Amino acid sequence: MSLPAAEYRPRHPQDSDYYHCVEDYFETLVRDYDEHFSRDYGFWRPYIEKVIYRYLDCGDLSHGFARVKCKDCGHEYLLAFSCKRRHFCPSCHQKRVVEFGEWLCLDVLKKIPHRHFIFSIPKILRRYFLYDRKLLAALSRCAWESLKVFMQQVVPEKDPLPGAVIAVQTFGDFLGFNPHCHILLTDGCFYGNKGMFRVAPPLELKKLEAIFRHKVFKMLLKKGKITEEMVRMLSAWKHSGFNIFCGNRISPNDETAMENLARYIIRASFSQERMKYLDQEGTVVYTAKDKKTIKSFPALEWLAAMCSHIPNRGEQMVRYYGYYSNVSRGKRKEKGTDDVIPCILEPQDDMKALRKGWARLIQKIYEVDPLVCPKCKGTMRIISFIEDPSVIRDILTHLELWLIRSRPPPKIHDPPNRESATADLLIQPHTNVIYGDPEYSWDDYIQS
Repeated sequence: MSLPAAEYRPRHPQDSDYYHCVEDYFETLVRDYDEHFSRDYGFWRPYIEKVIYRYLDCGDLSHGFARVKCKDCGHEYLLAFSCKRRHFCPSCHQKRVVEFGEWLCLDVLKKIPHRHFIFSIPKILRRYFLYDRKLLAALSRCAWESLKVFMQQVVPEKDPLPGAVIAVQTFGDFLGFNPHCHILLTDGCFYGNKGMFRVAPPLELKKLEAIFRHKVFKMLLKKGKITEEMVRMLSAWKHSGFNIFCGNRISPNDETAMENLARYIIRASFSQERMKYLDQEGTVVYTAKDKKTIKSFPALEWLAAMCSHIPNRGEQMVRYYGYYSNVSRGKRKEKGTDDVIPCILEPQDDMKALRKGWARLIQKIYEVDPLVCPKCKGTMRIISFIEDPSVIRDILTHLELWLIRSRPPPKIHDPPNRESATADLLIQPHTNVIYGDPEYSWDDYIQS
């Protein structure tokens, strides 16, 4: 491994615009959500409050850290624990994205052609998924069944089986609730006992869209969300609102494109680099991906929209079907017909392997190795994990790092203004005092 040119510096999420926005408004959001935002962004879920608390403690040395020391010159630094929350914490989610991309390409996807599909639904149906998140899993199933039927019809072999990885996303460019499926699909089907693969001819998307529309209507009717009359109305529309995108074929040798696409389908719901928080106006200014469209949002509105995209605890946003399903992969591994590669997402190795994986992910994300000593360029290693609150305080006090940055008391806000605020690019510095959450369990934090 070649030495990087830059020096690794632990992140400081407390200095970001995003952190300041959450810090200033999260208590007001919790208090006022049911009255002002539940209609547009779904019911308040208590789990969201826990996610916010953990994010506010992410990267804070006062909540625990690891000591990283150079074995050659003795130089060391403290590395704060992370919150490991999905979507809401940009840094932790980005590490998950890199892990997923590597694991998917190494352990799941085979060296065959693939295609990227996007299945979306009309706006009039999205509200049902907003208020009942269990429908997201059913939407994923509808997409898979549509593709399975379609692919099995165009491949003439006996008992053909495609493989699919489906990630459900709920956000659009400006955080509007837009449930849709990103799909990595084998460009053909496996068949026979030896895993033979037959490439499929070009797909007719209009026919595929019709199958998908039928399955979504059938699913929503069965669950009592819509009526036969509504189905007839939507079926009569000239533009149904259902849409299917199909990307170009991805060669089995194009590993970079496949890994980038794997990361893309579980990307974070927003980009910190395109967000600007104006604390004096209580406004968030966000730039679209095209870098041309800019919109302003009241800060409370922005946070409410963000919270609608947080998955519930244990909620699966990625599912595997057909040849790539957990059952199929497990059976092949039992028979020895599938290569066994360690899983990076849920490692079960010793702590040494975990630490090595952490350093490698940091290097891949930020192009700098955190285990290269900035003083002598020697090799650093983690020598201890400090988790006891009293020991944490003693060490940080000795190093004059205790309370080096603390939080301001929550601001008192007027009822949220639903109109866009005027953008202003001046951001004022924060004056800080300590914040503590008496109901936040330290033991629960460590176990996570």
